[in-house]
Order: sequence, then C-alpha cells, then structure tokens
Amino acid sequence: MITVAGTGAGGATAEDSAVLVDRVQVLNDVLFDGRFDDLHRRWANLFRRDVFRYRDGLSPSERSELAYERLRVVNEEIENVEDLVAATDQLIALHEWLGVVDGTLTTLATIHYNLFLGSLLRLDPRRTVDRLPFTRLRQYGTVLITELDYGNNAAELRTTATLQPESGTFVLHTPSRGAQKFMPNTGSAGGPKSGLVAARLIVRDEDCGVFLFLVPLRDGQGPLPGVRVRPLSRMPGSAVDHAITSFDRVVLPRTALLAGEHAVLTTEGAFRSTLGSRRRRFLRSIERVTTGKLCLSAAALAGARACLTIAVRYAHRRHTFAPASRSGVPVFAYRCHQTRLLGAVARAYAATSLLREATRSCAGPDATESADAEVLVAAAKGWITWQTRGIVIECRERCGAQGLLSANRIVDLLTPIEGAITAEGDNLVVWMKAGADMLVGRGYTPPPAPAVRTGALTDCALLLDLLVRYELRCLEYARSRLGEPSADSMDRWNHAVNPALELVDAYATRRAAQALRAAADRVGDDATRSLLTQVFQLFVLQHLAPRAGVLLADGHLTAEAVRDLAPAVDRVSAGLAPHALTLVEAFAVPDTILQAPIATDSYDAAYDDPAGPWQSAPID
Repeated sequence: MITVAGTGAGGATAEDSAVLVDRVQVLNDVLFDGRFDDLHRRWANLFRRDVFRYRDGLSPSERSELAYERLRVVNEEIENVEDLVAATDQLIALHEWLGVVDGTLTTLATIHYNLFLGSLLRLDPRRTVDRLPFTRLRQYGTVLITELDYGNNAAELRTTATLQPESGTFVLHTPSRGAQKFMPNTGSAGGPKSGLVAARLIVRDEDCGVFLFLVPLRDGQGPLPGVRVRPLSRMPGSAVDHAITSFDRVVLPRTALLAGEHAVLTTEGAFRSTLGSRRRRFLRSIERVTTGKLCLSAAALAGARACLTIAVRYAHRRHTFAPASRSGVPVFAYRCHQTRLLGAVARAYAATSLLREATRSCAGPDATESADAEVLVAAAKGWITWQTRGIVIECRERCGAQGLLSANRIVDLLTPIEGAITAEGDNLVVWMKAGADMLVGRGYTPPPAPAVRTGALTDCALLLDLLVRYELRCLEYARSRLGEPSADSMDRWNHAVNPALELVDAYATRRAAQALRAAADRVGDDATRSLLTQVFQLFVLQHLAPRAGVLLADGHLTAEAVRDLAPAVDRVSAGLAPHALTLVEAFAVPDTILQAPIATDSYDAAYDDPAGPWQSAPID
C-alpha cells in the first residue's frame, strides 16, 4: 500500500528508497493512529475497482444513478451494516475514502448510514422497524429535517404529525410553503426510498416537541400518495437528487414515531417524556448530527489530502525557467511555491491530528456524551472543513490551468467540501453555539496560563505557549465584550459574537497543534520525529504571523521576533522541501484512486492514453 513516488522525481538509490519507505510508513502510522490496516486498508482496496474510477462527460442524471450504484457496491462489502453504523471510528474511516472518490456518493452514504440508519438504531431500541430493507439497500434511507423557513432554527419547524385518538394513527402534514422540507435526496434516482421526517408531535392539541417519524416516500413508480416531490436546481459539482418535499395529510401507523428511550406514547394516547424541555427532545432525536460532523470532516480532509498528493507531485514534475539555467527547474524549486504547498501540507497534518483527537472523544471505551466532546467536535468540524477548502484552493492555484480540469480531480473535490461546510450545521452557526458555550464554561476549561518563557521561534514549547496565550486573550476579550452596555440581549450578544468566533478558532488551532506535537513526540525514529517537528513549526508559525501584532502589543512577542516570523517560515520550509513527496506519500492514496494525469510521472503522455478515464470521446 505504501509506495514512494520520489524515484520518478529525483532518482533515489535503492538504499534511499528503503529508508523512504520506512519513513513513509512511520508517517502513515502517525496520520492514521497506527490503524491503517485495521480501519482503512479494505476501503483503499475496494475503491480501486473499475466501478469507482473517474468518468468524464456524464450527465447529472447519469452521475446520480452511478453514485447510487456505487453505494450498492459499498454496501455489499460491509459484513454487518448495523455494526458499522454503531462504530464511530469505522464509519469515519469509510468516509475518509469516500471523500477521495465521489462527492455525490459521500453525501448519499453519510445520509443513509449515519443520519438515517444511525438515528433508526438509536431511536428504535426495541426493533419494531424491519431494518433489512435498509441494511440490504432494497430501500434507501434519507432524512427530512430542514424546512424552507426553518434551517438554522430547525427546532421551530412547522411540519406536524397529529395523533388520531380513535385509530391510533398519525396524520403527517405540511401546513405552509415555508414548512416544506428543503433539500433531502427524495428525487427519482436510486429507486424506492423512506425517510425520517422531523415533525411536531401533536397529542390532544398539545405540542409535545419535534420527533422523527419513519415515512415511506416513494416506490419504483414514483412518490407515494400524499407525498409531493419537486426537484431542485442542480448544484455544480454535485449530482445528488435534492428536492423540496411536502406532505398532504399522509396517514402513518403508530410505529412510525421514533421516540427512543426518552419518550413514550401510551396505549391510552397519553404522551410522557423524561425530558421536560421540547428543545432537549428535539436535540436528542437528532444526536447523530454530531457523528455526521466528524464524517463530513473526514471526507473533506481526505479530499484535501488527495489534492495535496496531486499538487506536490505535479510541482516536482512541471518545469519552468530559472535564473542562469538553460534546462529550467521544477516549479517546486521556488521558495514561494514551497511555502504555500508545504504550509498546506502542515495544515493537513494538523487537521488530521485534530480529527483523530475529536474521534477519540466520541468513539471507543473512554468516549462519553459530554459537553466537552460536543464543543470539541463542533470546533473541529468548522475548523477542519474551512482549512480543507483553503488547502484545495491552494492546490488548484499551484497547478495552474491543469488544476481547472476535472480529470485532474482538484476542482471536483472542492464542491463536496463546500457542502460539508454547510451540512450538519452551517459552520458559522455551529461555531456561534460553541462560542457561547465556551464563554460560560460549558464544555470548555481554559488552558492554564503558561509561565514566562523565552527562546527561538523554532522552540516547540514556546510556540505552543504563544497559541495558549492568544486563546486566553481571545477569551478575556470576548467576555469583556459581553459586559458592554447593551440595549437588550441581542445587542449584548452582538458585542461578543465575533470575538467568540475568534476564540473558537484559537481553541481549535491550539488543540490541533497539541495533537500534532503529541503525535510527533510518540515517534521513536529520530529523523522522522524531527521531520514532524518541522511540520508542527511551520503550521504554528504561519498561524501566528497574522496575529503577531496582538501578541506584540500584549508583550508575548518582541519586535525582533515579529520581524523574524517571515524568515523563520522560509527557513523551516527550506528544511522540509526535500521531504515534500515523502510527506504526501504517507497519505497513502493509491494511483488507481487518484487517476489524475498530472500526478503521473509522464503526465504529458497521459492525456494521449486512449484508455484514460478522462477520454469521453475518441482521439482524433
């Protein structure tokens, strides 16, 4: 699985190659927590199959049908679907490979496995629902929560499910245009579908809060009676069959209500719940959104790592002019190219470390449903997906016009990241909630203020101290803004909201840096540990540069250190440059999955390959 592409770009000796393979393996163990064989290899092997290969020139409907077909292939390879859905680390590992292959497939998989089946398993503990049609993919599962007028405030949605006391059934109804379900994949692609529909439970004229209801949506002929589906406009780069869906007095059986363990509807038609708050009942019903944040972060990060592999390889193979040179040099020889791409590589390593940290908080024997884990996952989701967008855009620019071609994969991997930034909670809204929690100490304990320390800008302990000091400064400032004279609660929050968002960013950055440094410290090989230390240094230095003014004003950086930040970035980049290919090879994305012409040794000849997947028409 682990290969070294360096021989095609620099001609390493056999001894050098052996050293590189060992180093790549150690880096791979760091990135994948030593669980590549355990969690990832089977997916890396599966997605080499022809059915997952890049195909050029397909229409949106063809791409949509292909994604559903691919999901069936994935499903056939899962030994026990329920076990996969229940194991957070395994589900996240699957998404790390889906995100490299097909953004539409990723969306369908995260909806079906995480949101639909994950919620069904959790909210139907007595197994009243037959799960076989969904685990064997005879029916696709989707989830209908967001409404046209109720997106970020979904707890206030207006779709109703009213209990009929005489029959014990529910009547599901969309009372207004604004209550139509917005963007579920309820279109015609893929065949029969059922959905978990979020609706306000009405019992004896009492609003009991929002719950999920299992609703058959369409069979092989189309939408079922009372279900109205209107396709939405296509999204560039995505072929998901998104639609607006509404219900006209659809009758549901009593078993359609998925109330979990926290609520019950008695045989006499009385509603009881262990949760007194309607909002808490809603949040309990959609708990799988938290796992979804990690799944989407993993998919986005996988796409970014693939783009880096492509861009770094291309940078070593694409030649350009050079002063006093007749033959030219690889574009990567230029420091400006190095600092940008290596900075993106460093961010990818830090983001991967943060993903592992957040996953451990939600998976495994020590995981708890704590407020600390909730804040960490929320901060990580926004930080990782925003970072990955920046990484992919950087890769696109560094590849020039070649980076604009779908065949070279980069532009096609960007749109799914844009979707991840919005899905499972829009990043800005998610961070607003996390920031509010952090300001009042819910799920967040500020790090202790570090002791006064001096040293060079490459001192890792000093760099971490600076991140902590900046985070504490953000916390202090945001709390002070809450105390500003205000006309009302909204005005008070508006004083603090932007500083609170900066606090969340500082917290996520510090956690990512700590996780990366801890991973580096666990490496036994001195040379590889030194390499990871430089990756850590570059990540932190580039993050601190735009914040140097505040750190200088607060006395945590000297004027001399501020002036040395840019040269320090150059020095660390120069030290990392010879190892760039090794760093991206550790991402372990096989060529049969990448399939980008510019990621090959002879990319100029690759375009003439008549068997190339980018050939949508015969070569003249």
